[in-house]
Amino acid sequence: MVRVIALLVVFAAAVTGGYFLLQPKEEKLPVINPVDIVEEGVVHEDLLRIGYGHTIGDFTFTDQNGKSFGRKDVLGKVYVAEFFFTTCGTICPKMNAQMQRVQRALSSEDQFEILSFTVNPEVDTVEQMKLYATEHGANDNQWHFLTGEKDKLYEVARKSFFLLKPAEAQNLGDAGSDFIHTNNFVLVDKQGRIRGYYDGTSTDEVDVLIGDVRKLLEDK
Repeated sequence: MVRVIALLVVFAAAVTGGYFLLQPKEEKLPVINPVDIVEEGVVHEDLLRIGYGHTIGDFTFTDQNGKSFGRKDVLGKVYVAEFFFTTCGTICPKMNAQMQRVQRALSSEDQFEILSFTVNPEVDTVEQMKLYATEHGANDNQWHFLTGEKDKLYEVARKSFFLLKPAEAQNLGDAGSDFIHTNNFVLVDKQGRIRGYYDGTSTDEVDVLIGDVRKLLEDK
């Protein structure tokens, strides 16, 4: 009898172990470094050989309420970044309609932020950014519209987020051209590392982004 019970215990353990082994393992999000960026010209030449350890560099800009906001304000938090301009009539409205979805889905997460950097600061003053934020129902405590000096904004785009080519940076003043900015949303983790790029005009990709944000929020 004892032997039968022991065999049953072994059998149950084997079945349980087999079940868990057969379950699909949840893939971890990649940590993206300069060497992983395949699009030519996006990574600043000074950073091309960095294969690991890249984090978003220091920055300080002004938000829609006229307050200073920078990297120190998102340290230890998960955030999504985009580059846009308020007078864009093509991809930006689609992107920020999707960003509104992101905000709604994650509105209760106090360790999550959204950063929207302008690429046209001459037009996108604090007042203009405030108007745009209000029109898009932005929660000031979570969604930050950032403006500042043009060269510093583009340096952050090129050297930290890898979202702008040098040729595009030469056309800073041409805000009527779509090529000066990108449709990508960038996901950044609590350590300041890039964990993914997502098409901000795509509902399906933004759905994936929302799920990936939740994964990173669960990480300790």
